[in-house]
Amino acid sequence: MSNNQLGVLHALDAAKTQWYHFTAIVIAGMGFFTDAYDLFCISLITKLLGRIYYYDEKINKPGTLPPNIAAAVNGVAFCGTLAGQLFFGWLGDKLGRKRVYGLTLMLMVICSIASGLSFGKTPNGVMATLCFFRFWLGFGIGGDYPLSATIMSEYANKKTRGAFIAAVFAMQGFGILAGGIVALIVSSAFDHAFKVDPYNLIGQKSTVPQADYVWRIILMFGAVPALLTYYWRMKMPETARYTALIARNSKQAAADMSKVLNVELKPEEEKVDKILAAPSNSFGLFSKEFAKRHGLHLLGTTSTWFLLDIAFYSSNLFQKDIFTAIGWLPAADTMSATHEVYRVARAQTLIALCGTVPGYWFTVALIDHIGRFTIQLIGFFFMTVFMFALAIPYNHWKSHNAGFLIMYSLTFFFANFGPNATTFVVPAEIFPARLRSTCHGISAAAGKAGAIVGSFGFLYASQSKKNPDHGYPHGIGVKNALMVLGAVNCLGFLFTFLVPESKGKSLEELTGENEEDDESQQTSSVDKVPAV
Repeated sequence: MSNNQLGVLHALDAAKTQWYHFTAIVIAGMGFFTDAYDLFCISLITKLLGRIYYYDEKINKPGTLPPNIAAAVNGVAFCGTLAGQLFFGWLGDKLGRKRVYGLTLMLMVICSIASGLSFGKTPNGVMATLCFFRFWLGFGIGGDYPLSATIMSEYANKKTRGAFIAAVFAMQGFGILAGGIVALIVSSAFDHAFKVDPYNLIGQKSTVPQADYVWRIILMFGAVPALLTYYWRMKMPETARYTALIARNSKQAAADMSKVLNVELKPEEEKVDKILAAPSNSFGLFSKEFAKRHGLHLLGTTSTWFLLDIAFYSSNLFQKDIFTAIGWLPAADTMSATHEVYRVARAQTLIALCGTVPGYWFTVALIDHIGRFTIQLIGFFFMTVFMFALAIPYNHWKSHNAGFLIMYSLTFFFANFGPNATTFVVPAEIFPARLRSTCHGISAAAGKAGAIVGSFGFLYASQSKKNPDHGYPHGIGVKNALMVLGAVNCLGFLFTFLVPESKGKSLEELTGENEEDDESQQTSSVDKVPAV
């Protein structure tokens, strides 16, 4: 224990793994379960929306969303998420983590239900309403990123902090999986209840009127896990680091953590005043001192998260298009509307089960043993390798679907046993308490900017050079789009060298918040990038 560290913070750092750790993981993790469900379930229903609302009798094909509508439906939630990450990240440092935590959850509940109730006299009206509520849904989801990560990092002990934060984020994998399972159940039920022939036999009659309920039920189900979590979020005490180091209330911090840890802790008001009076606890986000101490770290966390999400979200949102391109999904006109939802959901559920979910939990198991830096390097390296392995012999994979599925699953495995987890963990550890939520929000917002680039860019770029989908301009094709994503992953590997290792150190040791006022300790302990 540092001579300058508060007893309550040392108690948290040294605490053995207890029941409250797992409670915090579940409470914060269910938010991420909901986040992932809400963000990714849209990819399961976009083909159905096209069939229902944009069928054109002049074109002898099932209806598809026009390019601008498809881009808006897929990407508008990310725009909301980006704004929410910046706003709620800042608010979490100003008002407290807990006070803002319930607000984000209720926003998600209300907008999940409202998205499923989208209305309008015209197809464009329905889509406009859907996009409106999806934006505000994303806004609430955005707040969950910095708040969940910061709360978990400030509750955890230093020995297993990485695993606890990663476990919260790993619930995203179960959210993606749940989206596929819910879509499978709903589409299968409607498929059996309203049996119709495929489009190539009966045309638009293959889209039964009741199919309009399918996408609405799938979207509204996202409110259920959020509602189940709300009560427990409101029961959580504020983190001791916020209460003591930002709100300057050491008595409340000691009282709250005495209950949580079941030990008696004394308030240390004089020590709090001494710590907060030090120069290391007085600089702001836009100061020269912040740039000197943490500028490269913030560049590292923002750039790697931005580059990761270009590849991760484009691959996730447009799995159905890639699967169709290689022939793993049948042509749209050989299926009814509800059966197409079933086939898309089955494909994405298999990918989540084989690659996405296991990757998250490998990170949880190993992050406090081999470190965040190493895992991120490994992940970006193999994502690059497998993306190029898919792209270069792309024509070969068209006749070897099983091989493509294995390679594609491995890219998701190494995204999640790699930068998709570590980019979430590290920003919650390496910045001072008074700026922690804000800096995590900035890093996460950079990631969502990458997701927007991925969701809008890949939609157009992956179009065929010769025969693009109706209404789309000519693109560079799936093969070249995968090559671009491989290059993006390679850049992520290089920018990882700006990110420090935070394994096994207390938050105050990492950020320099315990430093005495002398020249020899004016730089934080994370200024050095680990050697490889």
